[in-house]
Amino acid sequence: MSSRPSGLRTRDRTPKALAVPSPGQKPDRPPATMPPPIPVALSSEDAELHQIRDTLDHAAHAGLARLTGGLSPAALTAAYMDWAVHLAISPGKQLELAARAARKGTRLVQFASRCALDGGICEPCVEPLPQDRRFAGDEWQRWPFNVIHQAFLLQQQWWHNATTDVDGVTRRHEAVVEFVSRQILDMAAPSNFVATNPMVQRRILETGGQNLVQGFHNFLDDWQRIVRSKPAVGTEAFQVGRDVAVTPGKVIYRNRLIELIQYAPTTDEVRPEPILIVPAWIMKYYILDLSPANSLVRYLTDQGFTVFMISWKNPMADDRDLGMDDYRKLGVMAALDAVNAVVPDRKIHAVGYCLGGTLLAIVAAAMARDGDERLQTVSLLAAQADFREAGELTLFINESQVHFLEDMMRSQGYLDTRQMAGAFQLLRSNDLIWSRLVRHYLMGERTPLNDLMAWNADATRMPYRMHADYLEQLFLDNNLAEGRFLADGRPIAVSDIRTPIFAVGTERDHVAPWRSAFKIHLLADTDVTFLLTTGGHNAGIVADPDQPGGRFQILTKPATDRYLDPDTWTRIAPRHEGSWWPEWARWLAAHSGKPTQPPLSGASSRGYPVLCDAPGAYVLQP
Repeated sequence: MSSRPSGLRTRDRTPKALAVPSPGQKPDRPPATMPPPIPVALSSEDAELHQIRDTLDHAAHAGLARLTGGLSPAALTAAYMDWAVHLAISPGKQLELAARAARKGTRLVQFASRCALDGGICEPCVEPLPQDRRFAGDEWQRWPFNVIHQAFLLQQQWWHNATTDVDGVTRRHEAVVEFVSRQILDMAAPSNFVATNPMVQRRILETGGQNLVQGFHNFLDDWQRIVRSKPAVGTEAFQVGRDVAVTPGKVIYRNRLIELIQYAPTTDEVRPEPILIVPAWIMKYYILDLSPANSLVRYLTDQGFTVFMISWKNPMADDRDLGMDDYRKLGVMAALDAVNAVVPDRKIHAVGYCLGGTLLAIVAAAMARDGDERLQTVSLLAAQADFREAGELTLFINESQVHFLEDMMRSQGYLDTRQMAGAFQLLRSNDLIWSRLVRHYLMGERTPLNDLMAWNADATRMPYRMHADYLEQLFLDNNLAEGRFLADGRPIAVSDIRTPIFAVGTERDHVAPWRSAFKIHLLADTDVTFLLTTGGHNAGIVADPDQPGGRFQILTKPATDRYLDPDTWTRIAPRHEGSWWPEWARWLAAHSGKPTQPPLSGASSRGYPVLCDAPGAYVLQP
């Protein structure tokens, strides 16, 4: 098992020495280029006292983290204090906010007056944002509910003005305050309450109040499922291996971290270069092998490719010490060895999705450093290698937050699925939290699940050390983009990658914003084909060609061409209708040899016998 990378600072070991900052140095995380502080030896009494302190602090932080859902109160308090103090000493900003409040109040009074004169219906004085569908029904356009929701939207606008553009507030703190304030306002929206939601009131009249009775039953059912750790309602219709993840294949390799699936060919001949897919370890792999109609794996096999897929183990407490280097070695490198055994003397098309794409970039950079030329191409689907602008998910990833999460994970050995799911839901709280609560508990209805929603409910855990590695080295220090990430104890650089890269971004990605994924142009010194497609982080990637409505832009930048910024790229990149899958398949084919006979399943003589049928055992772990 690999040792913990030296670039990661850990707090869960008994210290042998106490680091003392030099004169004038802040007791904060030092820059990566700063020499380490001089250690001072501790006496046995001091070491014992330090151990007691660490134990007590850990227990207190871990307990508090469970109450706050893993959010650090110190980080939130610091952000609001920064905002509040600077606002308090900015009389010009205060005057501006007072004027805006008076102007918005006048607009609301004028709107209410027009409604009174026009029989209760008139043109709104403020429009919701395009993605805000809470007040789209006809009932919301009638008095008094039009006045209620217009007042809320005006208040929402005012709070946005109040939490942004305050001189002196750090950019991160401003983003945190604006985000949290928006969450609080969304929680208090009139659509969330019976007394102020006309659609719920109409439903009560239609059903004689039975919708509230059914909603209470829905609430009790959901609560019992949470307490008993049972899956969400409706997931029973999407059983893994029966309804989803049904593309025929064999598990040909297994270790303590992965199973490797080799899928059966569906064409008489296949391209000689196989495809290895590296999904994110934060999810079950079968998002790329959902129902037969929208399975990326099945599509690739139908296009004449031999496809291999990594299926990650769902870690438990005894996997707490698996780190990023273990995921690289026991995961991707072990899978590459197995693929080479089945298809010897052939280069490999490597594909990484989400965090799997980040891991693949690490692997490809390390292979390039070491002269390992087994990769034919690298495809990064909704993946990031530079985390400086990684979207709202990074708002709470700072020293305080990582410290808090490490204490919570340290006690249980992993990051739980509910803690991760809650963070992702907050990014789209209107769609994933509040509208769901209104529909299920006030309207008394259930949102029918599809295969993608059922997969989303089938979450996984993350080992303590790996997640700490990931947060500190990538999110906090951005080591991969800046050439400080260590593989086998030596730094790697994405610029060493010379194989062609195909990168996909999605327009509405809240996890890996496409402009962040676009930064691969700045990091890699090779031909980069970038494709921007409609949809979000998941639905944009699962782009069944038979499903209408998709569109994308694509442009290749040769290694010798000059850089194009994202705005210029979107202006000049050709636009196409339909799914991006066929375009990618053509790109893969153009970088492949002539079709040949398909390989056999596994390679028993080389130590890779067929172990069982796909989807294997790891994907079924709860």
